Amino acid sequence: MDGPRSRAAASFAFECVRYEKIPPVARVTINRPQVHNALNFTALRELSRAFEDASWDDAIAVVVLTGAGDRAFCTGADLAEQAGFLRRPRDYWKWMGAFIEAQERLRNVGKVTIARLNGLVVGGGNEFNMACDLAVAADDVIIRHVGPSRGSVPAAGATQWLPLIVGDRRAREILFLCEEISARTALAWGLVNEVVPRAGLDAAVDALAAKLHDKLPEVTRYTKQQLNFWRDLSWHLTVGHARDWLTLHAGAPETQEGIEAFLEKRPVNYAGLRRRLAAGENVEHAWGPPVRICPHCGARHIPEGFAFCGNCGRELTGAPGEAPAGRPRRKRTAAADTAKAGRDTAKARRRRR
Repeated sequence: MDGPRSRAAASFAFECVRYEKIPPVARVTINRPQVHNALNFTALRELSRAFEDASWDDAIAVVVLTGAGDRAFCTGADLAEQAGFLRRPRDYWKWMGAFIEAQERLRNVGKVTIARLNGLVVGGGNEFNMACDLAVAADDVIIRHVGPSRGSVPAAGATQWLPLIVGDRRAREILFLCEEISARTALAWGLVNEVVPRAGLDAAVDALAAKLHDKLPEVTRYTKQQLNFWRDLSWHLTVGHARDWLTLHAGAPETQEGIEAFLEKRPVNYAGLRRRLAAGENVEHAWGPPVRICPHCGARHIPEGFAFCGNCGRELTGAPGEAPAGRPRRKRTAAADTAKAGRDTAKARRRRR
């Protein structure tokens, strides 16, 4: 019979994800330890396929999500890839679509999901942690959000779900301050269900999975669906808007400064941006709004702060936005005169009516 059929995990041959199934548990591992398991487009697409397959496999009762190695669970978006969106912001909309799909497939997998937190949990990594039903963390794990300090709004799960999980005031503290949260604090705040010594992490996850397997599958699935109500409501009311807003700002100066500071391994210049803002300067464009016109070659949309034309190289004169003075007027042709006469005749006929 045609229809959804699960496959052998090894048949997927993923590049950025390790997918294993030993019933009743499927394990999905973000396998990019060289970049602290940061998420690129390929990883997101592969996560979606793995979650989809696990949802179709009736031998699977529990899905465990984790990261390769022992340094990071997931550190969110790969900023080296994100730097490409500074040049083509419209491509961020496509990337964000892959992130949304992976999140939705994880939340709607129809099985109980466990986040096995084996290292750093940062930004989008914590959004995947929160998308899971339960979380077990090693006792040395750090959780942190960095969006407002790096030029991104954490609106792919954090702004929607943190207030539900830790409360409104703590959610604001986490997202505004961007400070580290220890595993013990995360346990006290409800971000994780259990904290264990690193050596006992796998045993704790296995024990939890065994308990979950010993429950009725259909009833468990529908219980999960009902529990998802508030998360789904907040998600669907906001994530589409967030996708477009983040796309429109993917090449913005604040985003550029955050990404470049990370890649250049230097502090973000918060003070400089604040000074320009307080002084009334244009902070929406790195070199001012694109309103200058070259008086020599007629090039338009030159940033206000430029002293020379990027097209002809000559010095810019005159006020920004001012049309070039003294440029020769375009000669009229007989064809142009005939066309204008026709338009004038048509206008006169309409007036007589």
